[in-house]
Amino acid sequence: MADIVHRRVVVAGEVQGVFFRDTCRQEAMARGVAGWVRNLLDGTVEAVFEGAPERVEEMLTWTHHGPSAASVDEVSVEGGRPEGLTGFQVRPTPRS
Repeated sequence: MADIVHRRVVVAGEVQGVFFRDTCRQEAMARGVAGWVRNLLDGTVEAVFEGAPERVEEMLTWTHHGPSAASVDEVSVEGGRPEGLTGFQVRPTPRS
């Protein structure tokens, strides 16, 4: 997995109720990026991307604007070890 990178992002702003998660899933699948996305209770969106470095970077760039109805204020990014994720899914909001 040397050519695979793992990034976790948290996106803040008007990012819930604007199709951010589903559009993120579509964008990731179109790029062959694996991972998941979910809403968090604090109004942010969390996503994990795994794939080729250039494809993951494209997803990170996308998160800075999201779908047309979104208004992104801040994106935080953390690196990590690839987990071998496959596919891309929308996960449920975690319970408190």
